[in-house]
Amino acid sequence: MYDPPAYLWALIIAGTSAIAVATCVALYGGVMRAGLGRRRAALLAGATAVLLGGWLAASATIAGYGWYDTRLSQVPWMPIAAAGFLAVLLALSKIPVAARALAAPGMPSRLLSPHSFRVAGVFFLFYLAFGHLPALFALPAGLGDIAVGIAAPLAARKLAQGTGRRATLWFNAFGITDLVVAGTLGALTGYQLLNVTPSAAPISELPLALVPTVTVPLLLALHVTSVITLARAPRPAPSAAGPLIPGVASA
Repeated sequence: MYDPPAYLWALIIAGTSAIAVATCVALYGGVMRAGLGRRRAALLAGATAVLLGGWLAASATIAGYGWYDTRLSQVPWMPIAAAGFLAVLLALSKIPVAARALAAPGMPSRLLSPHSFRVAGVFFLFYLAFGHLPALFALPAGLGDIAVGIAAPLAARKLAQGTGRRATLWFNAFGITDLVVAGTLGALTGYQLLNVTPSAAPISELPLALVPTVTVPLLLALHVTSVITLARAPRPAPSAAGPLIPGVASA
């Protein structure tokens, strides 16, 4: 069992918490923009905080008891937990108040803000430097998260300005690919389906176990919801986008 330095605990927990808080803030703003009032906005944000915080505590407890064991002789509770949490998040997004918040003006850009905190994925590189994660997993996971975290505010700003629709779709595609690739490599090396040294077994232990079971499902849900919301959002009218031919003013 590997017990990482205190600053890695802080980095992982702070990154996960920041993504959760940013999600609650985005939902609060969505309810307000939908005109449903502060009470409903506070209720939705509060309920989301309870859900995310509750699962964070539950997953930490499960990991603490060693139930996320990556030995092939054990039930693979980690991917089961991650898939189940993702399904719950996507199902809850269909609740009327949540659906109206997600359809509110400006939500496509707001849903990108939590991804900014993925720069905290630098902790994968620290694990690699200490020799406790294989490069095959840690490098793409860490560098991919850092790249997405840097790109998120840029994509959100362009989208908020009325441009960047295609760039945002590409951003979501890259973000989903990063999570899927990192998750696949983590499973292959953690469950030792690929024989590498060291293995990625620490993903079953605290604090790293919080990433695949809490953070990754939440980020995937945000990506999927962002794509759906963006697809349903009205496109800007040609007149609002400026003249069709550069240098020619509209009549």
